[in-house]
Amino acid sequence: MQSKPCRSHKWIMVYQCHFTKFVIICTVSSKRASDVAFQLLDIFLLFGTPSILQSDKEFTAGVIKNLKLLWPQLTMVHGRPRHPQSQGSIERANGDINFLDV
Repeated sequence: MQSKPCRSHKWIMVYQCHFTKFVIICTVSSKRASDVAFQLLDIFLLFGTPSILQSDKEFTAGVIKNLKLLWPQLTMVHGRPRHPQSQGSIERANGDINFLDV
C-alpha cells in the first residue's frame, strides 16, 4: 500500500497473524525484495517464523523464493490476482489504515 512519502519511506507493509488478527505495520522505502525481506526478518526475529505465509502476487518473486530457501517448512499461499476478497482480513486492516489517512 502506498502512503504519503515521509523522507525515504514511501510504502507501508502490513503483516497480520491469521489466527489472532494482530497487525504489524511498518514502512519501507521501496518494494524491492531486499527492503521487504529486511522488514520480514525483523518480524520473524521478534515473533518467530510462521508455518504459512500468505501473500498477494505482488511479493511472490525474489523475497518469497529466498524465504522458502531459508525456511523449507514454510508453506506459501497466494491470493487470487485482482481479487482482494481472497485477502479479506488484511484488506479490512488496510481499510482501517486508509481511514487514518496515513
